Amino acid sequence: MPDVIHLLPDSVANQIAAGEVIQRPASAVKELLENAIDAGADEISLVIKDAGKTLIQVIDNGCGMSETDARMAFERHATSKIQEANDLFAIRTLGFRGEALASIAAIAQVELKSKRTEDELGTCINIAASQVKKQEPCAGQNGTSISIKNLFFNIPARRKFLKSNTTELRHIIDEFHRVTLVNPEIKFSFFNENRPLFTLGKANMKQRIVALMGQAYNSRLIPVSQDSDVINISGFIGKPEFARKTRGEQFFFVNGRFIKHPYLNHAVDNAYKELITGDSFPSYFIFFTIDPKEIDINIHPTKTEVNFQNNQVIYAILGSTIKQSLGKFSITPSIDFDSEPSIDFSKISLNKSASTPTIKINPDYNPFETKNNQKEFPKQKSKTTDNWEKLYPGIDLLPKSSEQDERTPAGNSISFMGVEPEDKKTSETLYQLHNRFIIATVKSGLMVINKQRAYEKILYERFLTSLESGKSSSQQLLFPSTINFSQGDLEILHEIENELKMIGFDFETFGKNTIIINGAPSGVNNSEIGDVLESIIENTKRNLKEIKIDKKINLAKSMAAKLAPRYGKTLQESELRSLIDRLFACRAPEYTPDGKPVLRIITMDELEQKF
Repeated sequence: MPDVIHLLPDSVANQIAAGEVIQRPASAVKELLENAIDAGADEISLVIKDAGKTLIQVIDNGCGMSETDARMAFERHATSKIQEANDLFAIRTLGFRGEALASIAAIAQVELKSKRTEDELGTCINIAASQVKKQEPCAGQNGTSISIKNLFFNIPARRKFLKSNTTELRHIIDEFHRVTLVNPEIKFSFFNENRPLFTLGKANMKQRIVALMGQAYNSRLIPVSQDSDVINISGFIGKPEFARKTRGEQFFFVNGRFIKHPYLNHAVDNAYKELITGDSFPSYFIFFTIDPKEIDINIHPTKTEVNFQNNQVIYAILGSTIKQSLGKFSITPSIDFDSEPSIDFSKISLNKSASTPTIKINPDYNPFETKNNQKEFPKQKSKTTDNWEKLYPGIDLLPKSSEQDERTPAGNSISFMGVEPEDKKTSETLYQLHNRFIIATVKSGLMVINKQRAYEKILYERFLTSLESGKSSSQQLLFPSTINFSQGDLEILHEIENELKMIGFDFETFGKNTIIINGAPSGVNNSEIGDVLESIIENTKRNLKEIKIDKKINLAKSMAAKLAPRYGKTLQESELRSLIDRLFACRAPEYTPDGKPVLRIITMDELEQKF
């Protein structure tokens, strides 16, 4: 039997590596921007066409490369950052694995132009599918310009799985944010389809955040700072009242590198506990400086995950630092022991003698007396309750001895507990349990309906019908509402703009990060518009991240989940009947759009087993 194990060709090995490192156009953008920063550039330009599928170009004024270095940069595991294995634990640069350019060249057509300051001529290299097509001297500016054309041109299956241009552009914007936030001392420009999206000058950290996220963030940020022997923490966090329904503005950086760390995310969320609602997320831009020996950044191909040696210690330091900043800037509730605001410290006249304060007492006052001739304070009506039923809410549910409560059928003193009598009139009665459930009798037993999920199902059907028919009811706002979004979230709104207008939203872009809402679906209050749109954006990110879900279905689900009334409101019987009628008019009333049960039937057999 012949040998079956053999070495893969370099071109195939590079394509496999590309699958790990270059997942989409945004991955290539990240690698090129990091290489430009490592080259010492202080001015970097990013040019995108067709969401990176046709062209990604990064131009920098860094140190440039010699003819030999330019050629070696495209070889696998070729790097200037590492000489031996121990260097992996002393890394302070961004690109070090030596796989990025080799992976990109395996799946795209690449043109590199680079020139050092001391050289008269630079080098131009053309590579396609790992094959060097041309290398020759060329004139050019100091620094490096690298162009990636037709990404995944030789892997059509990978190219087919790329998302829409709007989605891919949003991912590129996210990577641009991550790189530019941690390097405010570098000028950046970003051009999409020959249109400038960002033009960022040199700035301090807060100015860079405001330039990227919008002018509104200038008054929303609180500084954080903590130096310790373990780790140094700096950056900014958002005020609790500006917490968003999306996780977009949450950034961690370690030694200048963006990372994802759910454990530290929990530390921040815990610090904001009781300051924001459970479905809101605070904004934060936090920068860690730590000895490279204390972390391992080589655990993931994209280098966005990091292992800390002292996870629990850093968790505690981060949580206490954020709590300290929230308290220092009077965000958390506090008690002022120096004065009581309810006391009036008015000036006393010097010509008037002080008098002893007196207290008026009504000696005839009896809180348990029910007589109508009870004496009152002079010039003040008595606040004494007329009977016990008002002193104790809920006492009126008990059966009365003198007269039958109107909700208690004659001859059946325990119907208030939900036990239905046999006669026809009372068998139609509906009951509410803690304002969360509706209970009705059916032939087989009891039907229990989750009130909130019933509303969600009804609203879902309503919005989906509007999207499918193209007809919607919109209410124009008397005073248009202005809402600020990040550039990435704004791209999502543009992607689903047609669907939003189908259900009643009427908005237009104003400036770089702002939209003006002129109209909203009927039933949406002016104060709820921002929360509704943020919930739609968050659900769109979550549902369209991995799997392909119809935009209309996703939008209808997001709107229904957000606008369904929460528990707490007591409905009249006519309202309960209307709710049930609308629920059973739906196509599948038993389940919500997410597959959760709306109603359950408790059979007589199940009830018998309980006893």
